[in-house]
Amino acid sequence: MSSTSAQQSQQAIAASGHSAEEVAKAQQILYDVGLQNRYAVAGQAYVERALAAGSSEFARPMQEYVTGACWGTVWARPGLQRRQRSLLNIAMLCCLNRAAELAVHVRGAVNNGCSQVEIRETILHASVYAGMPAGIEGFKVAERVIKECQAEGIEVKWE
Repeated sequence: MSSTSAQQSQQAIAASGHSAEEVAKAQQILYDVGLQNRYAVAGQAYVERALAAGSSEFARPMQEYVTGACWGTVWARPGLQRRQRSLLNIAMLCCLNRAAELAVHVRGAVNNGCSQVEIRETILHASVYAGMPAGIEGFKVAERVIKECQAEGIEVKWE
């Protein structure tokens, strides 16, 4: 971090009325909560691989950000159950044509108790707004992941 950006960060922390130690502790708490949510949804093996792949000095900040901000803040909020968040992610990732992340979140939806019908209907609904090519790709990804889960002995309920 450049000396100017470090100074700006220190000034913002000082202006907040909190110490650098308090901010670091808050960030660690969000990371820890996020890691537990991430394990529960995506599976520990996947998360460990993602963290290992993102462990370089360059990539580590992104993994820390995803874990703390996404999984530690948003996924930890009240108001939606994990299964609802999973279905929202499936719809958004389908719309964005992000097949790799869609696969992770289809598996997460299964882990969160979503049925094949719920996953199918979510992608079908997203197809109307995202376009048929996005929907077709979403169906391919979801069906592949569902079959992989079943081959691994994971029960994927129909309804």
